[in-house]
Amino acid sequence: MEKTLEYVVPAAYDGDTVQNFLRRDCGLSWRMVVRLKHAENGIVVDGAHARSIDRVKAGQVVTLTMPEEQVKIEGVPMPLDIVYEDEYLLVVNKPPYLAVHPSAGKPEPTLANGVVAYYEQNGVSHSFRPVNRLDRNTSGLLLAGKNPHVVYALAGNVKKEYRAIVLGEMTENGTVDAPIRVKEGCTITREVGEGGKESVTHYEVLAHDGELSYLRVWLETGRTHQIRVHLSSLGFPLAGDTMYGTDETVMPRHALHCGKMEFLHPITGETVEVTASLPEDMRQVLENHGFCP
Repeated sequence: MEKTLEYVVPAAYDGDTVQNFLRRDCGLSWRMVVRLKHAENGIVVDGAHARSIDRVKAGQVVTLTMPEEQVKIEGVPMPLDIVYEDEYLLVVNKPPYLAVHPSAGKPEPTLANGVVAYYEQNGVSHSFRPVNRLDRNTSGLLLAGKNPHVVYALAGNVKKEYRAIVLGEMTENGTVDAPIRVKEGCTITREVGEGGKESVTHYEVLAHDGELSYLRVWLETGRTHQIRVHLSSLGFPLAGDTMYGTDETVMPRHALHCGKMEFLHPITGETVEVTASLPEDMRQVLENHGFCP
């Protein structure tokens, strides 16, 4: 089903081209502008078809008809914990042990299959377009856009806050500013090291004892396995993380949960903040150690 978006041209873009207005003010990707200009009535200004090189005037209304998507992932019905939804966005609280996206050699249903099925049950056809990714064993908030434009506009513009349980006693808050690279001889495992991508992780200690520490973690960058790699590099791997640690006695999966997300809605311009409570397995570990979840 086609969707339309409307934008009013502000004074700052009076006399500018349609293309510049869409790219700079509306936040459309170059690829999307190209698709729209080749679509019938893809770009309309005050009711008339417009070319990307045409000029706009302050106060004019630019209407975009977003192209219909071809869904490539098969829907598989499953229970979904939907935290937020509107016609442009969907936020799901992902449980642990559920992969986000299908991968070769692993035929089991994923969150992508479940979300596509949910769209189909509601009579719409959307591809699964995640804005952020979570490891299979990480629980918490995952944001998906219902068209390519909103995903592009949100990329790198979502603040996320995590809860983590690590092995060992951490007593001070801190920041890890260390590059992360792919570990030599591996395709998935990462490590801190020269030549890696800039990576910055902040953490606050919420509780600790002689065995475990409970942390609030937030990021400036979004590298693969960033929290897991950085905390392990300090000597405090996540409980249950056998890739960057060795202990599975505390939990059977790594203790990481994305519990808070904040972003500016790319269409309405309003601030959206969503939260997800700790899953039962992490909550139980904290209670067993006398920590307050």
